[in-house]
Amino acid sequence: MDDATATILIVDDQVDNLLVLTSLLKSQGYEVRKARGGQLALQTVEAEIPDLILLDIRMPEVDGYQVCAQLKASPITQEVPIIFLSALNEIDDRMAAFAAGGADYITKPFYATEVLARIHCQLTIQRQRHQLIEQNYKLQQEIQERQRVELALREANLELERLASLDGLTQIFNRRRFDAYWFSEWQQAQHQQTSLSLIMCDVDCFKAYNDYYGHQAGDQCLYRVAQAIQQTLVQPRDLVARYGGEELAIVLPQTPAAEAVRIVNQIRAMIAQLQIVHEGSSVGLYLTASFGIWSQTPKATDTAESAILAADAALYAAKAAGRDCWKLYPVTTHRPRSVEVIPLKS
Repeated sequence: MDDATATILIVDDQVDNLLVLTSLLKSQGYEVRKARGGQLALQTVEAEIPDLILLDIRMPEVDGYQVCAQLKASPITQEVPIIFLSALNEIDDRMAAFAAGGADYITKPFYATEVLARIHCQLTIQRQRHQLIEQNYKLQQEIQERQRVELALREANLELERLASLDGLTQIFNRRRFDAYWFSEWQQAQHQQTSLSLIMCDVDCFKAYNDYYGHQAGDQCLYRVAQAIQQTLVQPRDLVARYGGEELAIVLPQTPAAEAVRIVNQIRAMIAQLQIVHEGSSVGLYLTASFGIWSQTPKATDTAESAILAADAALYAAKAAGRDCWKLYPVTTHRPRSVEVIPLKS
């Protein structure tokens, strides 16, 4: 909006005033509308909102103060600038006009140059206000777009980080993720003195499986075993990762030995339910796995690496015991009537 295209509503019950102001404003290129009375002014504004209103105060039925107050009470018309035109020149009259929401006040008899100057001033203020609103809107849009891009970028980075932490074959976490997670959980358990369990799992006779069925079948076999283990873990902080080859590592924070043993037996049952035929196995008809368990509250003198070595030692003890079983570190040298070795029946 600029002055040349502005629409001005003149509200006055005096015809002479309407004619004079209409002639003056049209000579400056303004579009002019007229209303003889307050009620008619409200109806005119409701039909089409002007850019500015010249409003007389003293009018029958509805005076200028009432018209202004009603327009300012509506969110649709409250920003339309209103310049009062009045023969009243007392300070109280002016204060009442501004209190009602008027933007300016011109006393009668008025001077053409003053009227035009005050109209130009209010239209300039209104134009600048609209520009500011538009700029703020554009700025908000830019901010929202930037936030959207930043969110998309963060999500993309998180996805890249997730993909970088996944093992491409099994779709569980990889060795890199395991190393970082195990060290973090170790430090926390050591600091808070809470129980921590680590399970090392190795698919029995996997080389023979690859040799007999081929590497593609071997890959599918590892994937199914890894996913079965993943489904067995229910706690948010539990993690399974491919440690290397056919060996998987399971981290169980805040998990004592008895619970770790229960989870191992659940995993063994899940693998048995897969019924993956393994004719090259020395254990049985179906695929099995062996497990080594380390479960303690880390001491100040312990290290994360020593716990991995301990779980590995338990795993090799389980293999030496005939596979398809688990061993809990520290491994006993004899085979008592305990649950250290529990083969699953085929």
